Amino acid sequence: MNATGPALIDFHTHYVHPGWTLPEPRGNTPAQKDLWSTIHRRIADEKALLESIEAGDLAGRVVNTPTALFAPEADDDTYRRINDQLAELSARHAGRIHALASVDVFAGEAAARELHRAVRELGLRGVFVDSAKGALLLDAPQARPVLRAAAELGVVVFVHPVNPEPLTTQLAPYGRLGTLLARGTVNSASLIALIEGGVFDELADLKVVVTALAIGGIVLASGFGAEFGRRPEIGAILRRHVHVDTMGFDPVLIRAAVDILGVDNVLAGSDWPIVSDGPISRAAENALTAAGLDAEARAKVGSLNGLRLLAPKPLN
Repeated sequence: MNATGPALIDFHTHYVHPGWTLPEPRGNTPAQKDLWSTIHRRIADEKALLESIEAGDLAGRVVNTPTALFAPEADDDTYRRINDQLAELSARHAGRIHALASVDVFAGEAAARELHRAVRELGLRGVFVDSAKGALLLDAPQARPVLRAAAELGVVVFVHPVNPEPLTTQLAPYGRLGTLLARGTVNSASLIALIEGGVFDELADLKVVVTALAIGGIVLASGFGAEFGRRPEIGAILRRHVHVDTMGFDPVLIRAAVDILGVDNVLAGSDWPIVSDGPISRAAENALTAAGLDAEARAKVGSLNGLRLLAPKPLN
């Protein structure tokens, strides 16, 4: 991770090209608005994106552009422009910035075509998608073309939380914890939908990454399979198809993820600059060690698992 540990690649990094206009900072208090002002400034700053890499704290970042922040009703042209920008960014910083394509996973065949373009023409090595849209989860027929394309192209799908309604409004009085619970619930829900909706059964090569907020869904899926006799093969399905990023560095969550999914399926991620900002390698090394991971396992979580998921696959 630096001189004291293995190389660290942050799999959960957000970036918005400065050509896009971000909305007014949100929040009900001056402190919240100041926080989001800082996030907006950092998320659109290419120099800030590279700070930790140039300082030797990180070996690289896996970057996505979340349209929920600035274009919640993004159309096909918006996604094409985003993917062109991400390809240019990763080309400028080859080996240090690894970019995930953005598509509207619920937009059917048009989104699948854009994913093909982003991977085969632009060289992007994965795809970033929202975990839900209105009442739709990732087992919806509208999402199948993109998921099928990802499986055929051999690229990983990063399933990111959204603010689901009405749950987000219901939990809003409970502050940041309420918001995180709502987002974690929908991230877990789409994971369960992929399992119980038969998507993983249909798409044998599909690989997804969920965030640590989905740990509830991971635990429930694993527990039902093992303890209650429902689909005992779920443990194998999880390990074949599902990865989780650490979204910060809590040793208890890391240990749980490793125990359920296996050490090959856990990825270092910080949610920069929304949750984590600044140096993270020492915190990551301490947390991975506290989670009981040996040097080989720490290297896998720190960078090797992510690099394996991002490695180009032979074109058919």
